[in-house]
Amino acid sequence: MKHLSILVPDEQTTISTIACIVGAFQVFEESNNYLKSNGKVPIFKVELVGATKNAFLNNRFLSVKQDVSINEIEKTDLVIIPATLIRSYKNATKNNKMLIDWMAEQYKQGAELASMCAGGFMLASTGILSGKTCSTHWALSESFRELYPSVSLQTDKLITDENGIYTNGGAYSFLHLLIYLVEKFYDRQTAIYCAKYFQIDLDRNLQAEFSIFNGQKKHYDDLILKAQKFIEENYRDKISMEKLSSDLVVGRRNFDRRFIKATSLSPLDYLQRVRMEAAKKIFETTRKTVNEVMFEVGYNDTKAFREVFSRITGLSPIEYKAKYNKESRLSLA
Repeated sequence: MKHLSILVPDEQTTISTIACIVGAFQVFEESNNYLKSNGKVPIFKVELVGATKNAFLNNRFLSVKQDVSINEIEKTDLVIIPATLIRSYKNATKNNKMLIDWMAEQYKQGAELASMCAGGFMLASTGILSGKTCSTHWALSESFRELYPSVSLQTDKLITDENGIYTNGGAYSFLHLLIYLVEKFYDRQTAIYCAKYFQIDLDRNLQAEFSIFNGQKKHYDDLILKAQKFIEENYRDKISMEKLSSDLVVGRRNFDRRFIKATSLSPLDYLQRVRMEAAKKIFETTRKTVNEVMFEVGYNDTKAFREVFSRITGLSPIEYKAKYNKESRLSLA
């Protein structure tokens, strides 16, 4: 039987930390129960693991006590990292630094690691994510990129899977990661059972539809800040990036290079995301048609608008409106 370690951090926790721990424990325990009910041997021995056995997680009206300490585990096969308030190794408490060092060592010994939501920061603090892809809550993307520029952050993705490292997007999307891991380590049938038992959508891969684009502005390039401001104020108009760079007295290639370095997006990608964010808000709050919204946010080509909208949100304009506009849902009832 393999060993599954669900980390129980010391301090630096939120209610989400407990939700991740409890959710992971429930899903994997139920997966084991499903196998046993079908005459099969459970895959994992599931344990809550802390830095020590003296201090346990106590967050307001909820608390979690670990089963074992890291000193009692010689080898584990999968480590679940819940959401925490840890943002770097430097700001971690003594016990949480012990957990970070321990999971980095376990990875070297062959264990696989899975982070949930803001747990991606704790995972990244090991250095293991350098040069690899990662997801986290879309609202934390700016601070993550600032702290870990060597990590390829993919906030559009709900789940990433690379070299035995799994990460997922924000909040309760960790449930989708758990179903993904069940299919990976158990089998498809067990994953389908758990998805039905816990009523979790199966095969959800994007968190793009949930994200709110605010633009990365935590940088120190004043010229690019001016460009961002111009795009956000004039996205309804036809914007020439060639003219914009000329107006800012910078060569086009240098402008593109600086824009990407500052925002992680090309100027055109930035414009598209600003326009799509505006379109999302119109779909959510009005009964305007797709064509009306398209013209309002600066497009005159229906095919291009639909393609960009679908690429950025993961849904077609009609699907998005049907899902997030109350009046639209009522009209379909």
